[in-house]
Amino acid sequence: MSLTTCNVHFAQQSDKIVYLSRSLIKQLKLSGNKSVHLKLGKEVITASLRALKRSGNHLYLSSGVRNSIRVPKSGNVMLLSNGDNELQLGPLVGILTDTIHTPEGPFGSRSGFIKQVIRTGDRRAYMFVFTPRDINWQQGTVYGYFLNAGGNWYRRVVPLPDVVYNRLPSRRAETSASISALKDRFIKRQIPIFNWSFFNKSDVYRLLDNDPEALAHLPESVSNPSAAKIKEMLEKYQFIYYKPTSGSLGIGIYRLTHHPRRGYFARYRRGNQNVLVRYNSFQSLMRMLQARHAGRLSSYVAQQGIRLVEIDKCPIDFRFHMHKNGNNAWVPAGIGAKKAGRGSVTTHVNSGGSLMTPQQALSHTFGNEAEAVLERAKSVAIKLSEAIERNYPHRLGELGLDLGIDKDGNVWMFEANAKPGRSIFKHPALRSEGHASVSYIFEHCLYLSRFQGGTSI
Repeated sequence: MSLTTCNVHFAQQSDKIVYLSRSLIKQLKLSGNKSVHLKLGKEVITASLRALKRSGNHLYLSSGVRNSIRVPKSGNVMLLSNGDNELQLGPLVGILTDTIHTPEGPFGSRSGFIKQVIRTGDRRAYMFVFTPRDINWQQGTVYGYFLNAGGNWYRRVVPLPDVVYNRLPSRRAETSASISALKDRFIKRQIPIFNWSFFNKSDVYRLLDNDPEALAHLPESVSNPSAAKIKEMLEKYQFIYYKPTSGSLGIGIYRLTHHPRRGYFARYRRGNQNVLVRYNSFQSLMRMLQARHAGRLSSYVAQQGIRLVEIDKCPIDFRFHMHKNGNNAWVPAGIGAKKAGRGSVTTHVNSGGSLMTPQQALSHTFGNEAEAVLERAKSVAIKLSEAIERNYPHRLGELGLDLGIDKDGNVWMFEANAKPGRSIFKHPALRSEGHASVSYIFEHCLYLSRFQGGTSI
């Protein structure tokens, strides 16, 4: 097996001919061969092989070849020799999402990020975007969106890809029978798809329930707790977080507190305000929760409260944006520290929270020990990612871990997100980490498509 980069050109001949520069023929050990099997995505064609008198790594495809395997464009791309006279162009990488036509582009607010991913790999791979409606399973093709040099979208029909990066944005869509069937079809065709679906909070706790390495870093969490269980947890921990299993952006989260002499308190977001309400009895607290949610609290989780590190009496938690790299190992691509707004239940910016670097956040509490605490947290984040992957039935390539660090330096995981947002990379000090994050996505696509390893030439 050997791997190189070549410059693909299109020729006008209608016959099925592949022209390779002599240096490529020599590197790929094809001397004396009269034909070659050329592959793109899931399409393969047998074509005549001709030598080309041109220096450098050049490959010319006749129109008969180009049209048969639907090569989308000319330019630099990787070329993999699998032996047995088979050459593979690519990889052909598909980003699965949905269209929302807005001034920002056909993929709404995701358009900028998707362009970033495509540009990162576009001189080494064929990168495109597609939606579930763009697949023709009978023909084994996809009507994909490609990006030209000017940053504009154009469409091409290509074979089914070598690997799929799932960025479908809707929890509801991902639980539909049609999307589940679509993903299963990729698996049956041996096309790796990673970031299978969104997590529910209760799913993650259930996954890790029997994993000793992970349990050491998980606060007690109870799905669909009874009123008696909530009361028991409040008496045990003094405060708990009560949150929806499938929520995001901190919506619907309560911080419930019990003071033996002062009663019960609920802190939550109401409209654009952070509110704190006192209740004389536990029963009145529960009546409020039932009334606000019309009795629908079965999809909630109660979680042990942890005394986190603080600045100005405002707690801080950390988003670890984790990626699988080109060696299939978990790495923290970026870490953002989120300081809660005064009186807020969560650290989300829309609730008054603010973003800072982890060094800024930790040095306030740990001083010279801040870097050692951060390195320990990174190690825990990797172990937690490995534990989630170990217990999850589908392929993962990216995780957002919401971690807390208490005043003793212990690390706790509150949530794990399979399709994390990228807001931490808006911080000026974290922009390079944002670029690294995108590079890891592409590197992992190379790994999954097997366009790595072998003898690099």
